[in-house]
Amino acid sequence: MKGAFALVAFFFAGVACGRLHALPLPASGSVSVALLCALILCVGISIGGDRSALARFRSLGPAMALLPFASMLGTIAASMAFALAVGGYSVQRWLAVGCGMGYYSLSSVIISSSVDAALGAVALLSNIVREVAVLLFAPMLARAFGPLGPIAAAGATAMDTSLPAISNACGARFVPVSIYCGMVTDFSVPFLVTLFCTI
Repeated sequence: MKGAFALVAFFFAGVACGRLHALPLPASGSVSVALLCALILCVGISIGGDRSALARFRSLGPAMALLPFASMLGTIAASMAFALAVGGYSVQRWLAVGCGMGYYSLSSVIISSSVDAALGAVALLSNIVREVAVLLFAPMLARAFGPLGPIAAAGATAMDTSLPAISNACGARFVPVSIYCGMVTDFSVPFLVTLFCTI
């Protein structure tokens, strides 16, 4: 739990530094992309160095292939329930927000250009909250719902920013599943968000 709070503390420290221009970083996301790539490289090295990783992935069974689709269905169901409770926009628009799957940099842009900037901002915040919730509560999600809970909750971020928290909470055995789940949900985002923005 301390590790999750440390990650979130660094996130907010970064926000503060960005707002105050305390670090001489370029305005583009090139530094963030480079750091994220370095993080993924480290995760890849740890998986590649573990010769039993593939065997562990096979031992999880073919049902793991359905995990990203279960995550998507759960997200769609929760988005529909939220839409019916809150209103303000049509169910389809709230589904577009939910189907960002944590991929805020893409989904918020699609929604802002297809619907309006206000809903795009809601999508941005919604997806950031989803990511931060996994970073903070991955151990509790794992205890409450098993090791697949944090992976399903992370959505597209299961393969990158949420992966260290998931690995710590669920164990190295579930890292390949997390990467697979993140890749599939990540791939679904532009299609699902665009679909619900246009129907």
